[in-house]
Amino acid sequence: MSSAEQAPASVPLDVRAVLGADPRSWPLALRVVLVTTLLSIVALLTVGAYLSSVIADGLYEQRRDRVLEETLEVRSDLIDTLTPVAGATSTQQQDAINAFAQTAGGQGGGDRREAALVPVETTGTVFPVASSDGTFFDEVDDELSAAVAENPDAISWRSIGREDAAGNTAPALLVGTRVMVPGAGSYDLYLVFSLQEEQETLAFVQRVILGGGTVLLALIVGIAIVVARMVTTPLKRAAHAAERMAAGDLTSRVEVSGADELARVGESFNDMARSLEQKVEDLTELSHVQQRFVSDVSHELRTPLTTIRMASSVLDSRGEELPRDLQRTAELLSAQVQRFEVLLADLLEISRFDAGAAELVAHREDIDELVERAIEDVRPLANARGCLLDVRPAGGDTEAMVDARRIDRVLRNLLTNAIEHGAGHPVLVQTASDDEAVALVVQDYGHGISPEDAEHVFDRFWRADPSRARTLGGTGLGLSISVEDARLHDGWLQAWGQEGEGAVFRLTIPRRPGAVLARSPLLLERSFDRAEADAAVSDTPTGEIRIDPGQVPDLDESATGPETRTPGGPR
Repeated sequence: MSSAEQAPASVPLDVRAVLGADPRSWPLALRVVLVTTLLSIVALLTVGAYLSSVIADGLYEQRRDRVLEETLEVRSDLIDTLTPVAGATSTQQQDAINAFAQTAGGQGGGDRREAALVPVETTGTVFPVASSDGTFFDEVDDELSAAVAENPDAISWRSIGREDAAGNTAPALLVGTRVMVPGAGSYDLYLVFSLQEEQETLAFVQRVILGGGTVLLALIVGIAIVVARMVTTPLKRAAHAAERMAAGDLTSRVEVSGADELARVGESFNDMARSLEQKVEDLTELSHVQQRFVSDVSHELRTPLTTIRMASSVLDSRGEELPRDLQRTAELLSAQVQRFEVLLADLLEISRFDAGAAELVAHREDIDELVERAIEDVRPLANARGCLLDVRPAGGDTEAMVDARRIDRVLRNLLTNAIEHGAGHPVLVQTASDDEAVALVVQDYGHGISPEDAEHVFDRFWRADPSRARTLGGTGLGLSISVEDARLHDGWLQAWGQEGEGAVFRLTIPRRPGAVLARSPLLLERSFDRAEADAAVSDTPTGEIRIDPGQVPDLDESATGPETRTPGGPR
């Protein structure tokens, strides 16, 4: 099939696509023009129909009045014609009637009038006569004849359709009356008056109304388009300015002209934009001040902290020489100095992230080996808590380009967090990989977190239960630093859990820096039955959850939002 044959077939599809869309989603200008056009069409049709009806009635009434006047004149002429032949022979009367019918039928503008006489009571034998053919008498029905006989002095009429020589039906007016002539008898006089000229006049007027309405409709549509553009153009400018502001351009403004309502909207938008820009600048400056303060304080505290640490080391080295109560004081001092050093290191690291100065030093590393080293680092802590570390490595290719120092920090933070909140229960550590990414899950079976709390676990200094103190001396910045490390790798660090069941943390990292993650090899939402941990390895193309209802208890309460994700991360 040629392109010329294919083109028409595509048009109905486009029309159906447009007509099938929700009208509320159409552009405002289009809706204004369409509504104005439809209302204008209805108004013009209504006015046109009313004017056509009024003009038609006026033409009919005007023609009817003239017809009645002419009928009276013809009636008078008939009496004048038959009075001289009163008492004459039937032949003379018949000739007079024939001559009168032809004369009366030829007046009034040629075919505009036809006449017929029907004898009722005559002194002789007179036959009915018509100015045209015998079909004239077919138009006279019994109802009209009865009306004429019942009111001989009145004029009766009705509208009929009369066929012309070409076979076309034209409107006409049939009039009947009775004429009584002393000495000549009585006759029923019937006249047919053509309304063809009035019909043509009405048709011409209707064409004029239709043409004028079409021109008026075109003008109205043009005016509606102009008005719609006047209204929508400032709104489009405001929308574009708002989009630019949403994209980060706080200097975007709306061009304002005039002093009408739309101009006031533009001025109000600009005032809002200026206020928002000022507040953002203030908050940005405050954030910079805070970042500089944290960085400066962290650096300034290093020198006195070094002195205190040296003094604490001296006390530790001579602890046996100190009294017993001072030995305990020296031990507390040493522990708090170590904690203070960790806090300063975390603050410095956070300040680097805030300043955008954090750098990724990536090398090819085996994630399983990093997990094993982190496990060995925290094993003494796990043994002290009576916590079993259930490690399930992927056993395959888990190499990726990562910064080993940062990944090790993430692993240690996750493991320490799980041991602290696991309440002595086992901690599951599982790894998996696919062609695009490697993933690690750390799952504890302790107090657990709710889906709502999972949205805040990566906030700085946040705790699910403020009344529960930290027992391992953490700073409250570990998970915040960990999620920044994951983002630096273009990866995800996500949390999910159920209260009273446990918590799950999943780290997903692309094998190559800069790759965009679309899925994770491990499921985040999973059963808290350790025997089913191997079933949580995702083999679906999008990483959906595939857990039977019986595998996960109490899913009804967490069905509304069981997972917290970093921006752009799937489940």
